[in-house]
Amino acid sequence: MGLGKTHTLDALSVGRLDHESGDAIVRLPVQVLIVKATGRGSYARTTPDRFGFPRLRRARTKQHFGYVTGDLVRAVVPIGKWAGTWTGRISVRAMGQHSLTTPAGRFNVRYRNLRLVQRGDGYGYAARQEPVESTSRKTG
Repeated sequence: MGLGKTHTLDALSVGRLDHESGDAIVRLPVQVLIVKATGRGSYARTTPDRFGFPRLRRARTKQHFGYVTGDLVRAVVPIGKWAGTWTGRISVRAMGQHSLTTPAGRFNVRYRNLRLVQRGDGYGYAARQEPVESTSRKTG
């Protein structure tokens, strides 16, 4: 078909196309949605030591201050090293000092500085540009 060798274009080409009756791929994707399984937190309610015995008890609830591990949030940090607006996935803590993971790194942020963007559904979403290659079969 003269298409580049990417996973997305291979998946697009798998379907049945009858070229004699005029079936064709009329446009190629410019942007691709990337979905990654991230989980919904830990079910375990104890933290074991290196021998497997319970070392400490975790909180009985998974929700703290209205947030759950895996929620996508926007943080507006007023002062400090991480001052600015950040968007990322959080890991909740019972004391209200949640851990925010962003592409720039991980840092702690108070629940008062957070706004919910999307409830955690166990997946992480991102968009990626699909590389555009020449559709001609002619090589130079």
